[in-house]
Amino acid sequence: MDRFSFLNAAHTEFFAQLYDQYLENPDSVEPSWRSFFQGFDFGMETYNGENQVTQIANVPSSTAENNSAAEKLQKEFNVIKLIDAYRTRGHLFTRTNPVHKRRTYSPTLDIENFGLSKADLSTVFDAAKVIKIAPCSLADILGHLDKIYCQSIGVEYMYLRNPNDIQWIQSRIGHNDNQPNFSADEKRTILYKLNQAVSFENFLHTKYVGQKRFSLEGGESIIPAIDALIEKAAEKGVEHFVMGMAHRGRLNVLANIFGKSTQDIFGEFDGKDYNDQEYFDGDVKYHLGLTAEKTTSTGKTININLAPNPSHLETVGAVIEGITRAKQDKYFPEDFSKVLPISVHGDAAIAGQGLLYEIIQMAQLDGYKTGGTIHIVINNQVGFTTNYLDARSSTYCTDIAKVTLSPVLHVNADDAEAVVHVMSFALDFRMKFGRDVFVDLLGYRKYGHNEGDEPRFTQPLLYKIIAKHKNPRDIYAEKLLAEGVIDADYVKTLEVEYKSRLEVNLEESRKKELTVITPFMQNEWQGFSKAGITQMLKNVDTSYPKEKLEAVANAICNLPTDKKFINKIQKLINDRKTMFFETNKLDWAMAEHLAYGSLLQEGYDVRISGQDVERGTFSHRHAVVKVEDSEEEVILINNLEGKKGKFHIYNSLLSEYGVLGFDYGYALANPKALTIWEAQFGDFSNGAQIMIDQYVSCGEDKWNNQNGIVLLLPHGYEGQGAEHSSGRMERFLQLCARQNMYVADCTTPANFFHLLRRQMKTNFRKPLVVFTPKSLLRDPRVVSSIEELENGSFQETFDDETVNKAEVKTLVFCTGKFYYDITAEREKNGRNDVAVVRIEQLFPLPVEQLKAIIAKYPNADDYVWAQEEPKNMGAYGYMLMNFDLVKWRLASLKVSAASASGSSTRAKNRQIKAIKMVFDKNFIR
Repeated sequence: MDRFSFLNAAHTEFFAQLYDQYLENPDSVEPSWRSFFQGFDFGMETYNGENQVTQIANVPSSTAENNSAAEKLQKEFNVIKLIDAYRTRGHLFTRTNPVHKRRTYSPTLDIENFGLSKADLSTVFDAAKVIKIAPCSLADILGHLDKIYCQSIGVEYMYLRNPNDIQWIQSRIGHNDNQPNFSADEKRTILYKLNQAVSFENFLHTKYVGQKRFSLEGGESIIPAIDALIEKAAEKGVEHFVMGMAHRGRLNVLANIFGKSTQDIFGEFDGKDYNDQEYFDGDVKYHLGLTAEKTTSTGKTININLAPNPSHLETVGAVIEGITRAKQDKYFPEDFSKVLPISVHGDAAIAGQGLLYEIIQMAQLDGYKTGGTIHIVINNQVGFTTNYLDARSSTYCTDIAKVTLSPVLHVNADDAEAVVHVMSFALDFRMKFGRDVFVDLLGYRKYGHNEGDEPRFTQPLLYKIIAKHKNPRDIYAEKLLAEGVIDADYVKTLEVEYKSRLEVNLEESRKKELTVITPFMQNEWQGFSKAGITQMLKNVDTSYPKEKLEAVANAICNLPTDKKFINKIQKLINDRKTMFFETNKLDWAMAEHLAYGSLLQEGYDVRISGQDVERGTFSHRHAVVKVEDSEEEVILINNLEGKKGKFHIYNSLLSEYGVLGFDYGYALANPKALTIWEAQFGDFSNGAQIMIDQYVSCGEDKWNNQNGIVLLLPHGYEGQGAEHSSGRMERFLQLCARQNMYVADCTTPANFFHLLRRQMKTNFRKPLVVFTPKSLLRDPRVVSSIEELENGSFQETFDDETVNKAEVKTLVFCTGKFYYDITAEREKNGRNDVAVVRIEQLFPLPVEQLKAIIAKYPNADDYVWAQEEPKNMGAYGYMLMNFDLVKWRLASLKVSAASASGSSTRAKNRQIKAIKMVFDKNFIR
């Protein structure tokens, strides 16, 4: 009887269950099984190994021959189950850990667990075809499986849901049994980069004893890996690289990948002062970034960027995605593959920092996708002092990858060729599928968290092992020596040459008195000046011709006539047309749209993102309207004829930290785009506090980076509770210093219009924080005329032009919505002796303007700072610290732990009392 192939029928429970699963959902079955089931009635037919289908109904069921065939068939399927086990669980049994014994996982891949025995090792199985090899013995099959799945590389991918992805991966790792196959020249290049990595760390360790550098030792193989990744990516058409990483190994990457002058690095180690004294304080050396033009070995010119970052791990991951997307939108809108983001993580951080989840969830969203990121983990297997078993509940630090069904490759950092090999896989996957891929580089940390730390306090056994462990360069050199690729003196020669260059640069660096920090991505900022705010705002023209405003209005006030919209949208758009073309009373949303349209006409891009920004949390914006029957999106401003810029608006995922980080990065890479992040409510910005504290407020001071990001923070006390009242003005004002950003609280649509335009019309950039209204969005008192947009400019203050200044005894200063509450009470009580001055820009505080206003009120003797926030919040403390020309009397709520009451009745009563305090200096709360 002919020998049955691995596709023969076997009436086993496993087979039956799999077939039932196939009948219910073919795509849920592993591709090789699905191929088998397609077109076959396994109850009636069998495959004869020669691509012919024959009936087996007449095969005698009781003959010895048939019993033998059935047993053979059963074992064929057992081998298939074994193969499937290697694919799904082989990564648990790899040789990927250079210093630890692996944890024990059960069941193992022993053949006895699959109904096979040592007696079967010499048996030839057709099931070998599943792994794309000819029928061979079980021993040979096991050999292939072990090489593919269980040596220096472990691959996780069977959770992917697209069969094409799985088939591609299986084909890719099946080639050469997932083993590196480099030429002698390629091997020497790997060794060359390894030597740079090792020698650089050794040099710093001897020249700067005890100084923090967060060395790469234990993970040096990432240097040849990134070098190979960049080289190969350039060959595939990548032109821009955007990389983010924390402190571990950063100096090594700057020197040996980005080509940063080691003279500059040594100057930073020597602690010299900076050449910029006025606006720059600098940062520690292992936080700085760099942009460089680099020529690959084949002559391709590429732009490479390593973004600066603070010690808050993983923040830079969001920033580099925004930088990448800005470059893609600007240079390659039709081919995102041209810009490659590379995110380097620590194992403790990628497992422990929730920001990673936010970033990963952006990966395939229209407003945030970047065509796939290559994530590399420098896996030290220990945090500061925390063992990995105490640092996560997941099996791997990279299990976050499963959120986006991204493949993961675990690789032994001591096997330099394997590390470079997996980078090639990661690049190919990203370029083909446009999705994320993760590389888990399992190594160790030679010293403690920093070079002055004592790791034996907490990991004494581990560090006994590490102390005796050879570095990856020496391990690889021994391998190449044994292969005859190099001779015995090769590494020593490399080391001497490299360290000689470092010695020369060290000597030269010590001849320089000051340290010069090159701003990151300066190539994107040509034509922009670095300066303080006050001296640069005097001649900024934000006016705009009426006829061009009319063109914008025509675009945003006319719905397509061939599409049907709900009645409320029809009315809203018609109301906009009426306010512009008939009543000349423009509300907040109308002025906002006109600002965007005017900038688009002038060639600026506009990007807005945040939760529900397309409609607007308070249903005021409606930048995107939906067709009633199909939910087709219509962006009316895109109908603006002659616009030169691009308009992008995206509802974000429910994230503040990650999205603000993304948009900060976007603004960093494109200063000619008005980049806006809007919080759903103002104090939701506290979810992004790290980004605000570490980037928005001080990025220019630490890294010399300008950034024009705009934060719109809805603010106003309207009885909606503690989380829906305050934008936490006091926190932003506390961060203000040395003209680092603007903080504004506008009260008119026209002033908001001019503020947005001013953000783009200057030849420098500063972050802008705007406390925007809620109830005022539809308040009939809060309107502006077309003429105010056409001829005006941003007003930092508004004096009270409704009173006789000689009659005024009480001069009230306030900001934002509270102005309308106070003036309504004044009108109600006929208090002509009270004037109300609005401060529209809180920082930089327009001190000279305020002095001039005060001088206009010769009989005033009662100066009031009025705010609706509690005394310990809002702008009161800031005003006390920054304006002492008058002695303030405070009208506000009492100090409070929460920003507002949860009771609308209580909130209203408190507001009434605060207003009464404005008019009655003797009123007691």
